Amino acid sequence: MKIWLRKSVKVTLAVLVPGLLIAQPALAEPLSISINDGSDKPFTVKTQILVLMTLLGLVPALLLTMTSFLRYTIVLSLLRQGLGLQQGLPPRIITGVALVLTMLTMQPVAKQVWDKAVVPYDQDQISMQDALREAEDPLSKFMLAQTSKATLAHVAKLANAPEVADPMEHSFVVKLSAFLLSELKTAFQIGCMLFIPFLLIDIIVASILMAMGMMMLSPLVISLPLKLLLFVLVDGWSLTVSTLITSIKSF
Repeated sequence: MKIWLRKSVKVTLAVLVPGLLIAQPALAEPLSISINDGSDKPFTVKTQILVLMTLLGLVPALLLTMTSFLRYTIVLSLLRQGLGLQQGLPPRIITGVALVLTMLTMQPVAKQVWDKAVVPYDQDQISMQDALREAEDPLSKFMLAQTSKATLAHVAKLANAPEVADPMEHSFVVKLSAFLLSELKTAFQIGCMLFIPFLLIDIIVASILMAMGMMMLSPLVISLPLKLLLFVLVDGWSLTVSTLITSIKSF
């Protein structure tokens, strides 16, 4: 039974976020949820299976809330809106690009989780509780690096959390909530910077058409190729990806 459980852990990790770690066969990001019952008594086999199955069901939520996927998705969606490519750039493409960029930026975190949590647990060096705590540590450091101090203090106040000297001492829920709020703010800031040039083109085109008396012609018909031409000439995709990648702070 224990051998089967070990194999289930590997399969679970391989299914969760495939490709995040190129050199490794699996990733243990879902182990980032710290489960601590206040004792050192190891989980029973049934409890461990329940934890693994629960983590499998939470994979989409974990991907959205504990990685940079949220930031990338919002920025790319705003970029599509600014270009006017609601039909030409399907949401699946946006999700795919965001997922690939997330794999690229989350590799250092994935490697630490693998080395500190998955490998020792697989070799019977630590218990599942210890593995979960070890996996939580690099994820917490990553999230705090992207979180503003003001947002963290605000969330801690809302949660009536006690004052701490080190932000790492906050509960995982507080750190995760502050991280989400900071990611939303950062994503909209980057999205606005990308959106403004395209908005100016729309305004200029609409003003020219009105001055020429061409009221029946939609400005989008003229502005869309102009925006695409400008985006291609300035190598917009490379600039956008570079902005997104460099916006992630190291920890």
